[in-house]
Amino acid sequence: MATWHGRVETTEWLTPTLVRVVLGGEGLAGLTMPDATDTYVNVAIPPVGAPYAAVFSPAEVRETQPKETWPARRRYTVRDWDAAAGLLSLDFVVHGDEGAAGPWAATARPGDVLVFEGPGSGFLPDPTADWHLLVGDESALPAIAASLEAIPAGRRAIVRLVCDGPGFEIPLTCAGDLDLLWLHRTGAVDDVDLLPDAVADVAFPEGRVDAFVHGEADEIRAIRRHLISDRGVPRADMSCSPYWRRTMTDEAWRAVKRDYVAAMDADVA
Repeated sequence: MATWHGRVETTEWLTPTLVRVVLGGEGLAGLTMPDATDTYVNVAIPPVGAPYAAVFSPAEVRETQPKETWPARRRYTVRDWDAAAGLLSLDFVVHGDEGAAGPWAATARPGDVLVFEGPGSGFLPDPTADWHLLVGDESALPAIAASLEAIPAGRRAIVRLVCDGPGFEIPLTCAGDLDLLWLHRTGAVDDVDLLPDAVADVAFPEGRVDAFVHGEADEIRAIRRHLISDRGVPRADMSCSPYWRRTMTDEAWRAVKRDYVAAMDADVA
């Protein structure tokens, strides 16, 4: 993947835990985006006091610098790319000082640099599907919001989203027939059941569904098992990925994600 860098133009808090960072500048010259709604970039966040310039090559840093100075790597969905203006919008979930990218975004100021590689992608709402199912949490919001904007008039879109309360919801637009339900966490142990239970309660319309199911690992695993085993949704009609896992740090999750996904696949082998 190519390496790019953008300079912060603006930041905007969309909710108490979701901040939008808009990047611009000469480092984005020539950037193009695939025709997809889950287009992502791999950001590189250097540690404080990193012994290299703000604009750097992640590959070169890995080759020439000690491991403790390497940038943290995180994948983020592109919320918007304004090619005419050369502006790239990324939405970051922030949980205090936890993680690397969230704290960077929370304190980002105009002129700050963000290095990233990409873009890549893998999903675009299927225009031949009879209806669409989109399920997730804050981490999936950028892709779900972009996907809804790509669904044409006359197509049903059923959306189930979980967040921390009414103040954490954001406006979503769709030209199709939108059935949107926000679910609110309470801090109880059964929060993990909110999304799976909501999907199980959906009365599926007739016809073929195109499903996008992304978010917390255990929630996504339960929903995937239900869709395949109980609803008969073919794997080919589903984009499904666990972005993070409750009680685990980003680094801990990245270390076990491959094995977790393999176990997810084995659930419905």
